[in-house]
Amino acid sequence: MNYPAPSPELDLRSIFPFELDRFQKDAIASLNAGRSVVVCAPTGSGKTLVGEYAIYRALSRGKRVFYTTPLKALSNQKLRDFREKFGFDLVGLLTGDASINRDAPILVMTTEIFRNMLYGTPIGQVGISLVDVDAVVLDECHYMNDRQRGTVWEESIIYCPREVQLAALSATVANSDQLTDWLNRVHGPTDLIYSDFRPVPLEFHFCNAKGLFPLLNDSKTKINPRLANRGKRRQGDRTKAGRPEAPGIIYTLNHLQQRDMLPAIYFIFSRRGCDKAVAEVGDLWLVNNEESQILREQIDEFLNRNPEAGRSGQIAPLYRGIAAHHAGILPAWKALVEELFQQGLIKVVFATETLAAGINMPARTTVISTLSKRTDTGHRLLNASEFLQMAGRAGRRGMDKQGHVVTVQTPFEGAKEAAYLATSKPDPLVSQFTPSYGMVLNLLQTHTIEQARELIERSFGQYMATLHLRPEYDEIAELQAQLAQLQEQIAAVDENELAVYEKLRQRLKVERQILKTLQEQALSDRQEQLAMMLGFAVSGTLLSLKGKNIPVSTPVTAVLVGKTPGGDAPYLVCLGHDNRWYVATTADVVDLYAELPRVEVPPEVLPPAEMPLKPGQPVLGGQETFAIATQIPNPVESLYMAPEVAEQLSRVTAIQEQIEAHPVHQSGNAGTIFKRRARYVELEAELEELQGVVEQQSQRHWEEFLNLIAILQHFGALDNLVPTQLGQIAAAIRGENELWLGLVFASGELDNLDPHHLAAAAAALVTETPRPDSKVNFDLSNEVTEALAKLRGIRRQMFQLQRRYNVALPIWLEFELIALVEQWALGMEWTELCNNTSLDEGDVVRILRRTLDLLSQIPHVPNLPNSFQRNAYRAMQLIDRFPVNEVIE
Repeated sequence: MNYPAPSPELDLRSIFPFELDRFQKDAIASLNAGRSVVVCAPTGSGKTLVGEYAIYRALSRGKRVFYTTPLKALSNQKLRDFREKFGFDLVGLLTGDASINRDAPILVMTTEIFRNMLYGTPIGQVGISLVDVDAVVLDECHYMNDRQRGTVWEESIIYCPREVQLAALSATVANSDQLTDWLNRVHGPTDLIYSDFRPVPLEFHFCNAKGLFPLLNDSKTKINPRLANRGKRRQGDRTKAGRPEAPGIIYTLNHLQQRDMLPAIYFIFSRRGCDKAVAEVGDLWLVNNEESQILREQIDEFLNRNPEAGRSGQIAPLYRGIAAHHAGILPAWKALVEELFQQGLIKVVFATETLAAGINMPARTTVISTLSKRTDTGHRLLNASEFLQMAGRAGRRGMDKQGHVVTVQTPFEGAKEAAYLATSKPDPLVSQFTPSYGMVLNLLQTHTIEQARELIERSFGQYMATLHLRPEYDEIAELQAQLAQLQEQIAAVDENELAVYEKLRQRLKVERQILKTLQEQALSDRQEQLAMMLGFAVSGTLLSLKGKNIPVSTPVTAVLVGKTPGGDAPYLVCLGHDNRWYVATTADVVDLYAELPRVEVPPEVLPPAEMPLKPGQPVLGGQETFAIATQIPNPVESLYMAPEVAEQLSRVTAIQEQIEAHPVHQSGNAGTIFKRRARYVELEAELEELQGVVEQQSQRHWEEFLNLIAILQHFGALDNLVPTQLGQIAAAIRGENELWLGLVFASGELDNLDPHHLAAAAAALVTETPRPDSKVNFDLSNEVTEALAKLRGIRRQMFQLQRRYNVALPIWLEFELIALVEQWALGMEWTELCNNTSLDEGDVVRILRRTLDLLSQIPHVPNLPNSFQRNAYRAMQLIDRFPVNEVIE
């Protein structure tokens, strides 16, 4: 990439008349070297300066910069800041519902608008292009972690042309090196500029019923030892239930005021909690006379301009420097609170954590009132990133020497949990990449399916999955290497020779099995025969003995001397060829040699008198019997064998000889060869299973993409992978389920509604299912109810398909709350509207703004009737008034 060298007149000292931090200088050097940067540094450390440098440089080159933020509120704030810094006419704004000075060299926009522009389809045709764009600044890049917005960030980086430099500005995350490596792969040369230095250092405190204490030890590595031991020694500050007592809000604020630690943001994780806190401390005066005077002037001026915006519970505390800030409050009032806080006129803002993630509103102190929060899955401790995001709001650069973070004792969490979070490292960025109908339809308008797959596989999610699966990939490589080695060894042996050898081995196995069966059969027959023959056996008959009573390794040949009464049959008294006397049962006789001549035993030769005539106790014979024992032949050769056994044995011997003569056997490693072949089969199965698991995990995003294609094809939004008229409608819509919105618009059910009815119907498509206790005192008109009822069939069908393909995109059709929108469109006053619902004002504004956003898109969506588009425009005019409209001066 050949970037022109910075213009000589671009003197850093004249742009920034103060000493830059090391990381800021490094980032500027990388940008000047033509490389993209990932700047990772704590909140409030001056990351924005890198983006500002990119702007100064572009202006000096006669080029442009796009500055993207995740939220409209942040974009609006940047517009104000940059107008002040660079001049009113040099800055423009593009958000979902505002387009100001779009040809300006500095264009602030939401990341979603930037992504849509990169699609190069009607959804992104906002009359501007990337021509002459020198750099794109991605502010608050850690929003990639955001479940709803994360995908947009990844897409923006993947689709952005490589010749455009990126400056990604992020809070500290654990895996910034992985993020940078990913950018290197998918966008181009990128440097990581990392700093954990805070220009305004943070001091952590812990507030309990006894006072305000340092939370950490002197080296800031673990809990203050005084706090660690307190719980064990003292029980005095506990409630009756035995839990630690939580200090009150006024008590905590008094401590902060005495130590000059105001202004503060006091985080409480519920709207009601924030409102109650304002009421509880409403009598405190936190401002001096001069501040009080300025406050009064600005608040009164605001109320004169917007008489409907004031609320009794909010105005009086604001005069005294106290306010609440949460999503339930009227946005215009929140904007006033932010403005006054930034001027240092408000001394404490009770806020939900949304403030921490949004606009730039630093304070001297942040108070974190509890270390756990309620989620869909129950209560849990804050994670490190959530805690650091809130803590990071403390300490104003250029105003405070030190920022303070105060954690507060609750009945459930104490100093131990606070110290754990205060010393934790930030969490890693996790990819939230999820394909949507809009993504599929927009990509397929300008890309082939193969190109689309290549883009999907470049996502950070895919990169992280590949990293995560590295051990599995290593194992696959190892298995493949082992298989290749075995294959080579197996290939060295002639396949035909091996087949013949294997056949012989199998045949030998079968013939041996037959031999065994025949032998068992012959033995059984022989046993019957022996029992009968022994009944007639006389002295001198030769026997073969081995059995329970004669435990020898090989049968002993013996001569029958006589019989003595036994159990079922007489015991046999024998003299063995080893010159031992044996007493045996018929079961101990394994053979009887009737064909051999008998051995004469003189009648006077008898076993020793002391020998018991019971089986199992052999006694050594004397000199006399020795002469007889030597005459007993060893008839191994003449052992009885059934003819069929003899025949089968010769068959087995012949095959055995063939095997021994075979080249494979003579090579001396026949066993090894067959072990290798068996191992090869095992490894192949193992590899196939592992590859299946890896493919399933690594192809997850592409599988999701294909599932969306299947649903789009079912509804006729794609024909042969090309978007149809319905597909073009859905592709041009911004929403959480573009296909659902496209199907509704294309159905014609909303075409003939009057503008105020259309406003309510549009609200039904973008309003989330409310809490069970939400209520509205208005009835919805029949026209709207009937039009929406006709959409239920499409919705049911869509639910079934999404369930079948495991797609979890919302399909909203809300009947309960939308009568509010109809009444507002009919001109009802704001206070009357809010008096007839249990919803907070901020929630009512949110519903109306979401409705307005959807209506504002309809005139730009292709293939819709003109009358429908005109009605949408008229409906917008009906609801776009204070306090719903967003005034951007």
